[in-house]
Amino acid sequence: MAGVGEAAARAHRPSIVTGDPTRQAALALLGAVFDRRQPLEDALDSLPALDPRDRAAAHRLAATVLRRAGTLGAALDPFLRKAPPDPVRRILLLGAAGLLLLDTPPHAAVATSVTLARSSGFAPFAGLVNAVLRRLSAAGPTVLDGLDGPRLDTPPWLWSSWGAAARAIAIAHQTPAPLDLTLRAGTPPPEAGIMLPTGSVRFPPGTRPAEIPVFAAGTAWVQDAAAALPAHLLAVGPGERVADLCAAPGGKTAQLAAAGARVTAVERDPARIGRLRETLARTGLAAETVLADATEWRPGERFDAILLDAPCSATGTIRRHPDIAWLKRPRDIVALTAAQDRLLDAAAMLLAPGGRMIYAVCSLQPEEGEARIAAATARTGLRRDPLSAEELAALPQARTREGDLRTTPALWPEWGGMDGFFAARLRRDGQ
Repeated sequence: MAGVGEAAARAHRPSIVTGDPTRQAALALLGAVFDRRQPLEDALDSLPALDPRDRAAAHRLAATVLRRAGTLGAALDPFLRKAPPDPVRRILLLGAAGLLLLDTPPHAAVATSVTLARSSGFAPFAGLVNAVLRRLSAAGPTVLDGLDGPRLDTPPWLWSSWGAAARAIAIAHQTPAPLDLTLRAGTPPPEAGIMLPTGSVRFPPGTRPAEIPVFAAGTAWVQDAAAALPAHLLAVGPGERVADLCAAPGGKTAQLAAAGARVTAVERDPARIGRLRETLARTGLAAETVLADATEWRPGERFDAILLDAPCSATGTIRRHPDIAWLKRPRDIVALTAAQDRLLDAAAMLLAPGGRMIYAVCSLQPEEGEARIAAATARTGLRRDPLSAEELAALPQARTREGDLRTTPALWPEWGGMDGFFAARLRRDGQ
């Protein structure tokens, strides 16, 4: 997306002062992602003060463009003689998203886009924006016929890395993710939610957690159904000494604490450990929290069980964070796998004889999952302890030949999918 007109993009960062605040904000968000490689959520937090409804609408509009950028671009290209500057192309993408995907009335989609071009410093291109979007509107949704949307909306390197599952995963990425809650034991399932086979409760995309009584009461927390599996598979018992490494935002810590374990939750990011502590305070659960880099942390004790949810590319969460598809690069995986190896080495030193560890990543990349476990077992003295069919009875299709967990957004299409996760169990022999 970046390249043509990049200098113009830097010189004309949109100011949220005049025009339609929703579209001004959406254009600013796209610029933050494509030009400054800033995560969408961080960019949203850095926007000037906006009415909450405008803020939510801007996020939805920008996320729609990010989710379907390839398709929208291909729909626009027949109406363009040459590539406009990047910010102008993004204005066109926003207009096209309204026309083709969001049911915006045609006159409104065109008029707001023209106004956006003028108010963002690109008045000389207002006529182009008007002409292209009017022609697109006249053509209608038929412009999408024959376009391979899943392939167009997926960067080639990701498509190749997902192998035979690529198309199903990419199709799942075309729609926003639902909201899942993990319930504290004994909490009655909310009537408005759908109970999933793994025990999570699901609500439609766009549901606000604060409006769900069990969340407001502190007896539930937000956690994708796939993200809830690693702590469940660790199967901790009351009184066990457990370390949760890279613990923020705290959903897995809450699961472990709710099971009665003596949990030490380690997080190196001061901002993220604040979220972890907020989760514990809101749910009334107890865990020791430590601000430290897990690769350097030396607590002076060993643990019966360790949960290592390692930092990763997060490609398993593209449904929730469509900017990830455009922010990540193959070279990022190299740095991440090196960090994951360091964390696995550190965790191995903290594991007591006979202890067990779950290593997990919310990534679809095999380099961050299966390859890391193969390297760790050769290097650390830990052995792979395959998950049994009984342990994954609620999700048998997620059990790999090696006995690991591998979920993708294409699983459970009848219920709205799930995040992509990899998890494997490792064990240290001895008494």
